[in-house]
Amino acid sequence: MENVPDRQHPHAHLRASDIDRDQVVDVLREALMSGRLTQDEHADRLEQALQAKTLGELEPITRDLIVPGQAAPIAQPAQAPSTSLVPIEEPADPSQSFDTMVAIFGGGERTGRWRVKRRTNVFAVFGGHDLDMTDAVFEGREVTVYAFAVFGGIDLTVPDGVTVRNEGVGIFGGFGARGSADPDPNAPVVVVKGLALFGGVGGQSSSKRHGKKKRPKGHPHLGH
Repeated sequence: MENVPDRQHPHAHLRASDIDRDQVVDVLREALMSGRLTQDEHADRLEQALQAKTLGELEPITRDLIVPGQAAPIAQPAQAPSTSLVPIEEPADPSQSFDTMVAIFGGGERTGRWRVKRRTNVFAVFGGHDLDMTDAVFEGREVTVYAFAVFGGIDLTVPDGVTVRNEGVGIFGGFGARGSADPDPNAPVVVVKGLALFGGVGGQSSSKRHGKKKRPKGHPHLGH
């Protein structure tokens, strides 16, 4: 990160809230999408934001990304909550917000009111996983699913309004999940990374899935 002159924030000594961190995450995401940050720079600053304890530690992370005349993301010690209809509840310790799901020669399913961690590792080997996030609670404005399907399939369903960003690779298989056609800027973003080898990783928004029969587990499949 480029060094810039230090400017003491009036609330630098105050503890940062989850909402404060989320505002920084939003700025970083916009900077990544506009090309002002590379993937590596985004990942590095995102980690700093999640580990920051005070407002003073958060402020330098986005200092060189604020357009002149634009309000800084950490302007007040308390900010208004998200207006998204998709529930977001930050964990007490963001560094512990991770989960692992494994299906080998079998199937697994998550549905109903469950918590989508900031990072979820999903492995399907000659098996299948179905992650239905329609009624889930998200533990961050941006969550990442690392999906690895080998001769198997992983299917994701996200709530309407949620954006899905695919960053995975398919080798003799398919990798691609679709989010809402009309994304809500206040809703979470689901980043899907990983590998589909002789298998499939896919999914769709809940409105697209509604009325369709669930696919049998244990077989490669893709969202439509």
